[in-house]
Amino acid sequence: MTAFRTLDDAGSLQGKRVLLRVDLNVPMEGERVTDATRIERIVPTIREIADGSGRVVLLAHFGRPKGKPVERDSLRQVVSALSQHLGRPVAFAEDCIGETASSAVSALKDGDVLLLENTRFHTGEEKNEAGFVAALAANGDVFVNEAFSAAHRAHASTEGLAHVLPAYAGRLMQAELDALTKGLESPTRPVIALVGGAKVSSKIDLLQNLVAKVDMLVIGGGMANTFLHAQGKAVGKSLCEKDLAETALRILDAAAAAKCRIILPVDAVVATEFKANAAHETVGVDAVSETGMILDAGPASVAEIDAAIDEAATLVWNGPLGAFELTPFDAATVAAARHAAERTKAGKLVSVAGGGDTVAALNHAGVADDFSYVSTAGGAFLEWLEGKVLPGVEALRVKG
Repeated sequence: MTAFRTLDDAGSLQGKRVLLRVDLNVPMEGERVTDATRIERIVPTIREIADGSGRVVLLAHFGRPKGKPVERDSLRQVVSALSQHLGRPVAFAEDCIGETASSAVSALKDGDVLLLENTRFHTGEEKNEAGFVAALAANGDVFVNEAFSAAHRAHASTEGLAHVLPAYAGRLMQAELDALTKGLESPTRPVIALVGGAKVSSKIDLLQNLVAKVDMLVIGGGMANTFLHAQGKAVGKSLCEKDLAETALRILDAAAAAKCRIILPVDAVVATEFKANAAHETVGVDAVSETGMILDAGPASVAEIDAAIDEAATLVWNGPLGAFELTPFDAATVAAARHAAERTKAGKLVSVAGGGDTVAALNHAGVADDFSYVSTAGGAFLEWLEGKVLPGVEALRVKG
């Protein structure tokens, strides 16, 4: 990857204070981390810097404390889990700027790791105030951004620091940018995008951007019902944003103009109540009853999706095809995910997926590790797919 400055461009970090922005916004239950995925993903970069005798100074936010110290949002509670996964001690400072932080940083030896307190305990973080940026920068010689998940925010610790210190992408950020570049910026064609989820309203920008960039677009989940309604099909009591019918038609027109093939369900799994193992039947999308509720795509739809994936060289996936959290309405999502995984393992598909529900769905299907890349970034991943500029990413881009 040459478009962004990475650790490969940083040279020796021996003896240098490396401000490493990470994502430690992990789910907690009491004082226990319930999902350490984000911690596990930053470990390689921390180790690489520490093993190279750099002095690692971790910056992160936690929760939404709104610019003042809040005990429940202290990063102290993740130190134990971080140290455990890292396999080495992690020191902690009660503040991220000022005398408390500078004393802790000054005490570091080569290879040591220090976590500073929540950057959002100061209003200057989210306002990206120059004074706060300078206060953070005072404790570092180099800035490394490892938090793609926060890169869509122009905050002091995600974007501001990159303008006052030599700045590089960490290995996780690098992998994320590599995957997204292969997915949409310079993909191997044909490209297929699979977009699911509940509502069109939350993904209008995404759909409008994708139809101009991909060769095939699968629309699934609840949002497919809005498109079916716009085409004059009855959707019964299904989740449907009928007021967005005109928007759906405009997206279909834009796709036609861009020669992007739209793939909508041709059959559906229908129930009369929204619950696991509800009585259900599979019908054509022209035969949904007044009391019917579309909860999943049917087998004929899955066959069409699988055939389209077979045509593609690149897949970008965001959102499930049905109510995957309820059996048996997870069938279409699981089947398509497993088919994509098989193509990926066979070396015939580059598959990039992201978004909270998507990660959960791929884990549910047991194939998250078989995709080329699965992003846990959520909002940043979605904004990238929407074609928006991510401040924390742009600050790392090689100019010229």
